Amino acid sequence: MKHLLLVVSFFCMSETIIAQSNLAQRLFDAHDLFREKSVNVRREFKHRHLVPLIERLKTSPNFAVSEAGKSFEGRGIYQIKYGKGAPPVLLWSQMHGDEATATMALLDIFNFLNASGDGFDDLRKKLLEKSTLYFVPMLNPDGVERWQRRTAQEIDMNRDAVRLQCPESKLLKNLQQTLKPLVGFNLHDQSPRYSVGNSKEVAAISFLATAYNEERTINSVRERAMQLIVGMNRDLQKYIPNQVARYSDEFEPRAFGDNIAKWGTSLVLIESGGYKNDPEKQYLRKMNFIAILTALEAIADGTYTRQNRNDYEKIPQNEKNHFDLIIRNARTELNGVSYTVDVAINRNESNNADATGFSYRSSVEDFGDLSVFYGIEEIDAQGAQLLDPKSGKPVVLKLGDRANFELRSDKKNWKVDNGFLKN
Repeated sequence: MKHLLLVVSFFCMSETIIAQSNLAQRLFDAHDLFREKSVNVRREFKHRHLVPLIERLKTSPNFAVSEAGKSFEGRGIYQIKYGKGAPPVLLWSQMHGDEATATMALLDIFNFLNASGDGFDDLRKKLLEKSTLYFVPMLNPDGVERWQRRTAQEIDMNRDAVRLQCPESKLLKNLQQTLKPLVGFNLHDQSPRYSVGNSKEVAAISFLATAYNEERTINSVRERAMQLIVGMNRDLQKYIPNQVARYSDEFEPRAFGDNIAKWGTSLVLIESGGYKNDPEKQYLRKMNFIAILTALEAIADGTYTRQNRNDYEKIPQNEKNHFDLIIRNARTELNGVSYTVDVAINRNESNNADATGFSYRSSVEDFGDLSVFYGIEEIDAQGAQLLDPKSGKPVVLKLGDRANFELRSDKKNWKVDNGFLKN
């Protein structure tokens, strides 16, 4: 009998994995049908563009739209409700104003939930009847306006869960305390230079089941978040293989994620990182769309409970092993002494006047023996001389300097212009 129960349990687990995989593939294939076409450039999408997209949901009988509160500068912060069952789930995005990937994905999810007759009606019915979803897109609209992490008060809202000095912080805590969601999704962007463990792969998506105490205890609340992440990771591996990581679970007593977990809501953090040739994070937007919807189904039907929480710890942790560009084996000299260096360069975005665009400012981040690091872009300079493009003299490297120099050798020449490599 025990053997039979094990076989049945394995069969049920296999069926669940296959069903989730099929849903993920169907969502991947169909995403463009639901993609909010008016939003393509992260910085150009402001609160004034969000409002009409939210207002149009009021015409749907399945949505309830309300203003949950106002930002410090008086911009409306919206709550969109979908569903009438248990359990309640709360999702919020752009707590940091310059982290827009998930907001775009939530707009796509609204379009998905508002559609019909396309083969997904069973999923919509399940979410409608077996859960109640509360969405808060663009929690920090003042920060969005400036394209900055912090609020108009220059406070990092995600370090304001205890003092609650921002109206946006008070709003979020009030929602958690009144709605008492079973699960909360805290949706962010992270640096595109995080590595998947010590590998050469960049972390496209990182997850975290936040700790609620210094000891990082795993109770039923945290275990639920781990199980949900195990399922999402499995689904995304097909589309971003070996590019899913796990954020550090070091306890941060001021952060919302950690406190919301302490207050009894399973907290799933999703961080959108970097993906090759995706500067506007449109592919990562699609990954959010898939991960969130598959997780919401698992919450609605309870199938997340079949996931093995131990698989969560197998996801490699975020590491900081990447730079935008590494030049390897270049030659320079100082005081007549010639030596070989690797040079690491990052290209940092600098806002234009109205924060709808940006320019790059490069920076020399490190040099010397960088053999343990990776470049998102790399060249082997093969002993080429590192020269100042104006004087033609060897470059004296200094940390923080702009990356403007030439590389010359008998075989090949390169130019580095503000951190970008040109042949």
